[in-house]
Amino acid sequence: MMDIHEILKQLPHRYPILLVDRVLSIETGKSIKALKNVTINEPFFPGHFPHRPVMPGVLMLEAMAQTAALLSFATMGVTPDEKTVYYFAGIDAARFKRPVEPGDQLVMDVELLRSKAGIYKFKGTASVGNDIACEAELMCTMRRLP
Repeated sequence: MMDIHEILKQLPHRYPILLVDRVLSIETGKSIKALKNVTINEPFFPGHFPHRPVMPGVLMLEAMAQTAALLSFATMGVTPDEKTVYYFAGIDAARFKRPVEPGDQLVMDVELLRSKAGIYKFKGTASVGNDIACEAELMCTMRRLP
């Protein structure tokens, strides 16, 4: 379990792009479950869409990537610093199954599939209740800034 204070120590993201509120469980080197509370106060809702607010799919993918980063850091046993950046290296098989709306609690389940040459590959699923909202394979890598 990891609360927002621990997440802020691990991830460089801040409002409005920090998309993980809590880690519910983590099995180092294997999997992680985290959540994002989606509220009407999100900065993207007024424009996406004014008549029917829906969380953008790319932000669901970003929430899964941030969750994956937390798993990577725990697996490597590192706490990133200001010279560490965690990048997307690829997204495959992304599918969007249901809209995510204000009031939903988005739960990200991310499983580490493999790690090779500093590239981590994950299988991610974002769900609301028992319904899958988004799923994708994510590839990420960590780099040190000069």
